[in-house]
Amino acid sequence: MPKKARELSALEVKRLEHPGHGSNATIAVGGVDGLLLQVTPSGARSWLLRCKVGNRRRHIGLGGYPDVPLAEARERAREARQMIREGTDPVEQRKANRAALIAAQKRGMTFAQAMEKFLVGKLKEFENPKHKKQWRATLDKYALPAVGNMLVADIEVSDVQRILEPIWLTKNETASRLRGRVEAVLAWATVAGHRAGDNPARWKNNLDAVLPKPSKVAKVEHHPALNLDDVADWFADVRSRSGFATRALEFMAMTAARSGEIRGAVWSEFDLDKGLWIVPAERMKMRNEHRIPLTGEAVDLLRNLDLMLGSEFVFPAARGGMLSDAALSACMKRIHAAKPDRYLDRRSGRPAVPHGLRSTFRDWAAERTEYPSDMAEIALAHSVGSEVERAYRRGDMIEKRRGMMATWGRFLCGEASTKILKMEVGQ
Repeated sequence: MPKKARELSALEVKRLEHPGHGSNATIAVGGVDGLLLQVTPSGARSWLLRCKVGNRRRHIGLGGYPDVPLAEARERAREARQMIREGTDPVEQRKANRAALIAAQKRGMTFAQAMEKFLVGKLKEFENPKHKKQWRATLDKYALPAVGNMLVADIEVSDVQRILEPIWLTKNETASRLRGRVEAVLAWATVAGHRAGDNPARWKNNLDAVLPKPSKVAKVEHHPALNLDDVADWFADVRSRSGFATRALEFMAMTAARSGEIRGAVWSEFDLDKGLWIVPAERMKMRNEHRIPLTGEAVDLLRNLDLMLGSEFVFPAARGGMLSDAALSACMKRIHAAKPDRYLDRRSGRPAVPHGLRSTFRDWAAERTEYPSDMAEIALAHSVGSEVERAYRRGDMIEKRRGMMATWGRFLCGEASTKILKMEVGQ
């Protein structure tokens, strides 16, 4: 039989020291077979249990000395040996316990905490500060009061209903976006290991069973647009005014581009000799590069602009930065204020706004021309056709659109009402 180590007292253990040569020293302290005190050359001490687990020799750590005193070390050693006799590896069991603890801690994350962690990455996707603000604002206003303090692991469909139902019928567009944002936060929490199971904010085969479809309750709010009969007078009013915001509004009318595309335009995007403006994908709503043909009048407008030293923007703000959306809106309001009974939307009777110019362009193409609808949609940078059709379409009708935008330019000036170009099928 192997020789049993003498059972040392607590005082004897306290006096144990490194022999002064070699690496770590181990000293049997007795009381439990294989219990050792490990002493490093620097004097640090810790407990080890030398034992056999299955067919493997193991040295199992039992903690540091004196944080773990002799009596507790012996008790831990006895428990470890008992586990081995019962067929359990103490080291693997310890790993499993640690993993379970980490998982439990992760499941302890609240919706508010998950939202903050998710937004750190999500908000970097948006270049427009307005979009960043909207994402956070809807969650702050509607989701946090309802479920902010709840653990994400505990959130169920009924909790998402509590978030959405107060505004689902009255502010359906906002509510629909909010639902998508809550779904995104919970999806992040699932992938990050803070919850498991189906996403309770999912719409299909989930919330659609308890909430009416958005299309049944949403009231579509169109941007007020110019009446086609008022376009020429309005455009003349714009041209009679000065200022970068006014020129931006004039250029917006000529190109049917979005406000953000106009305000963020930089000179490097333009080839004035070719009459071409290429808006990079990262500045487009659909994240696809958009080529815009420029008429001679649009090129002249750009060539005649006063350049602001130190600013890359074509239509800079007073201090050289990007114009705000409010600047274009204010310009439009001033034009309407001079003629309060003019430039009203035909349906709502409200004063036209900058974004409504795109609707006016679309109405013109549909009602006053025979240009294909696809061409007008491409000019507006809208998705055209099915996903398969878009995959096979390689061109963007740039030269055909050049002719259409020239006709639109003449309409803006009141010169094209009597003769509209007719496009033949296949032209």
